[in-house]
Amino acid sequence: MPRKGYIPRRESAADPKYDSVLVTRFINAIMTGGKRSIAEGHFYKAMAMIEEKSGQEAMTVLKSAMNNVKPVLEVKSRRVGGANYQVPVEVRPDRRNALATRWIITFARGRADHTFAEKFANELMAASRNEGGAVKKREDTHKMAEANKAFAHYRW
Repeated sequence: MPRKGYIPRRESAADPKYDSVLVTRFINAIMTGGKRSIAEGHFYKAMAMIEEKSGQEAMTVLKSAMNNVKPVLEVKSRRVGGANYQVPVEVRPDRRNALATRWIITFARGRADHTFAEKFANELMAASRNEGGAVKKREDTHKMAEANKAFAHYRW
């Protein structure tokens, strides 16, 4: 049976503590095996650590980290006449947020601190200072797009 038309995206509910959809998205991305309360615990502990270490409001640090990690351009493979080209394309706003969230969590998991909350807090603080693995990933993505600018006319 064929699909019946367009399915609208469901909005995530804002979390109770910070009243932010961004926080809910982070908690959902941190969560493994459906263990939401554990993911929430990690996230809120990390936010408390950020406030303690940086002396700034945790949401300010989180938002500046997100802005520093969000990519503007990325490359997509496009097959033209038997050759694959890496074509630079602009990143849609919802995908920007998704990629930034994913990169921050991935690089946090790879850090060498003790608990996940510590790793996550340190990665967020690094990203808000324009340092860390997630920011480097964004820069590499941009470099890749810049290097393949010549193939931009293959955009679809």
